[in-house]
Amino acid sequence: MTNSSKTFSRREFLRQAACAGVGLGLTTMVNQLAPLRLASAALAQQDLNDYKALICIFMSGGNDSNNLLVPMGTAASSDLRADYETGRGQLALNSGMHSLNLNNSGAAFNKYHGGSIYSLGAHPSAPEVAEMFNSGDLAFVCNVGSLAFPIESRQDLVDGRVVLPPSLYSHSDQVMQWQTSIPDQPFETGWGGRVADLMHGAYNSDASRVSMSMSMNGVNAFQRGIGNETSAFTVGTNGVTPIKGFGTSYSAAYAGDSTFHNPVYNTNEQGHRLKAMESLVKLTHANLMEDAYSNKIVSARNVEDAIGDALIQADSSGVDFDSHFAAIDTNLARQLKMVARLISGRSFLGNRRQVFFVSVGGYDIHKNHLSAHADLMDELSKSLAAFRNAMIDVGDWDKTVAFTASDFSRTFTANGPNAEDGTDHAWGSHMMVAGGPVIGGQLYGYYPSLKVGNQEGSIDAHTTRGRWIPSTAVDQYSAVLARWFGVESNAMEEIFPNLGRFNNPFTSTEPNLAFLPMI
Repeated sequence: MTNSSKTFSRREFLRQAACAGVGLGLTTMVNQLAPLRLASAALAQQDLNDYKALICIFMSGGNDSNNLLVPMGTAASSDLRADYETGRGQLALNSGMHSLNLNNSGAAFNKYHGGSIYSLGAHPSAPEVAEMFNSGDLAFVCNVGSLAFPIESRQDLVDGRVVLPPSLYSHSDQVMQWQTSIPDQPFETGWGGRVADLMHGAYNSDASRVSMSMSMNGVNAFQRGIGNETSAFTVGTNGVTPIKGFGTSYSAAYAGDSTFHNPVYNTNEQGHRLKAMESLVKLTHANLMEDAYSNKIVSARNVEDAIGDALIQADSSGVDFDSHFAAIDTNLARQLKMVARLISGRSFLGNRRQVFFVSVGGYDIHKNHLSAHADLMDELSKSLAAFRNAMIDVGDWDKTVAFTASDFSRTFTANGPNAEDGTDHAWGSHMMVAGGPVIGGQLYGYYPSLKVGNQEGSIDAHTTRGRWIPSTAVDQYSAVLARWFGVESNAMEEIFPNLGRFNNPFTSTEPNLAFLPMI
């Protein structure tokens, strides 16, 4: 073996051997999900009143997590703060950060900082994030990113001894890899969709009126599955969009509290047209295409009814959702408000497991970085707090986990020497997990070294820009979320085919990822 040949440690060999059985592609995954559904169904019967909601908050464009979680103190008293000021330059935040209580987070500094606990704060525009962290409602998971295999050292990357995810720093590719957790295979399904395919029959089949996967912001890879019954249904921030021409919620065509299943039509043009249309779609058609089209309309109208019922129930529950979100009327806040209302009215949806997707853009900041990022952090922080407060009022905060994801972080160094210069695309990024079940007030994973380039201790990805090599794989981060949601250990590698390549977050303390109960 030559010096340039790749060498493997015993651990690397075991990892690759473990994942050999799941390296046969998504066909194997599809074949395995059916019997696993049956096993999950049997286990689910043990607790028929169980309910859990999982919410993905996607920050589209690449969040600058280097200025979300910030070293505090002075350069003279803290070498971490000194590295931060040197690397960030004109993008460094110098005052106004909100202090985080890190007494229980020593393990997060073990890998790169010898266990010394440094003082960190949340962005000046994120006081609510700091409050949620310090009260135990939120945790940070440090330096997470898309990985094909573990990268043991920067030198392995420099020398080309590791397999990297394709198209690093590409928005579209990294979004896909984050949402699918399969960087080295063509996109077919997302990990949220695979979870829904596995769990729907066990938790939702009898009374379910809608898919357990609901998106507040259109089509996404995360919720893409293989089952028709789990296809993500899109809900706008004002609810389901009715067919045009019949008034708000069909008020111009329906009389009283009529629904698709119990219609009483107005004796006007709109009433006659809607009656004729609904009569036609309820017929069985000899032409297969006509029949399929009618079935789609019937299915959509059924979902409209279910969601309408859920929102009516939420609005009559006594929870004042408007007051909780009064301080923040933005796209992200409106999406989270709709999620809160749907969870509140969940008895009309018939699902004991629900996966929600919300997304907000604007994070691809290549200029005017400081002001633009401050606005984004204000929106994110206030929206998270409003959602938390609403869910506490609903009474389901203890059943809810919201987690952040993003394409990647931003480069530690600026694009140029001027104050208005922005950043470029980077790699490892800090994520947040919030919810009643979260073991909050702690850092998980490993806070990175902030040294750039070839400096001793650097984990810069073969550059001088500060692109941190992730110490936690998307697979590991996502698997902890899925395990809390109810995915059993025997199904885990069907949901995350590459998980066996990395340290197991459930059986090893090395990943430092116990941010949710390991049930």
